[in-house]
Amino acid sequence: MDRRQVLAYRIAEHGLHRGSTDVADLAVVRAGLQDSMRDTALLAAVARLDGPVSLVDDDRLVLAWTLRGAPHFHLRTDLAEATRALIPLDDADALARMLWQRKELAATGVAASEVVFTAAAALRKVVTSEMTKGAVSTAVTKLVPPEFSRWCRGCNATHIHEQLMRIATPLGGIRLVKGATPATLAPLEGRGRMRTTPDPTAATSVITSYLQLNGPASPGDAAEFVGTSRAVVDRTWPTDLADVEVEGKTRYLPASRLPALENPPEPDVVRLLPPWDPFIQARDKALLVPDPARRKEVWKMLGNPGVLLAEGDIAGTWRTKASGTKLTFTLTAFDPLRPAAREAAEAEAALVATARGFEKHDVTWSVS
Repeated sequence: MDRRQVLAYRIAEHGLHRGSTDVADLAVVRAGLQDSMRDTALLAAVARLDGPVSLVDDDRLVLAWTLRGAPHFHLRTDLAEATRALIPLDDADALARMLWQRKELAATGVAASEVVFTAAAALRKVVTSEMTKGAVSTAVTKLVPPEFSRWCRGCNATHIHEQLMRIATPLGGIRLVKGATPATLAPLEGRGRMRTTPDPTAATSVITSYLQLNGPASPGDAAEFVGTSRAVVDRTWPTDLADVEVEGKTRYLPASRLPALENPPEPDVVRLLPPWDPFIQARDKALLVPDPARRKEVWKMLGNPGVLLAEGDIAGTWRTKASGTKLTFTLTAFDPLRPAAREAAEAEAALVATARGFEKHDVTWSVS
């Protein structure tokens, strides 16, 4: 398979042809829809649904820190399995899930799994009603051993390690309050006892979901997406996969999706995808954007732009600036676009502005 066919497959799997009017039908929601920046999840849904979208008011959806400790919307019926997939298989897995704070967790001198479960139990004890993240952090820091915390210059206080709090919170049966600013935590309704037994089947399900949406992909890609090590992913790797050669490299796809990959629909859609959209969460960035200079425009150290999807490819970026009731879009195409694609992109800008509650908008174009 060449990259164009893979992208056509992914565009269809992600629901970017707008074949549904119900957010619960979207594969990206069933997999967990990240909401790390302003309106990220909302705009990801707007790009996929044919009709109005409201995530905050939908009682079927729950917001929680799940994959990689990032906030994700999940269907309420799916959250239990998503949480079981987060239970570390062992200490190596727990340590890997700390991501950028692995050194801090290792420095505690306590088995990594024990650290995570101790933090989860403390969070469960503290969060019995809605509380701001800051209030929770203050209270939990007093309950856990001092080595679980650090001095934070930005907060001018000592508090529990950020990533430890994030990965422990769902294990303690705690969700995020949708639409709340600042971030607010609350106990999950009807939460049962805290589970500490790993569930490899649930972990495998997360990998399968990634491969279905962003495949064909490699074990390393899946490990990075899940937020653990390649060794852990190898232990929970699905068995019902097809080997696919993509641009000369062996990659993997659920065997049931092979016919869809072999004959994807024409990717004749134009969409404005927000930063952290599931489509650009695929870890094979060189496949998504082969040109290194353009990759740097899409994935930045800070402040990622949105992505313009057109003619079956990532065709540019977009940013907005708000002023009163007006939202101004700057769309930057990598190469000149056909007039029809430009017109469709401007129509998408109107949808984005409306979804974000702006009465007016305008669009300016440039070519990088």
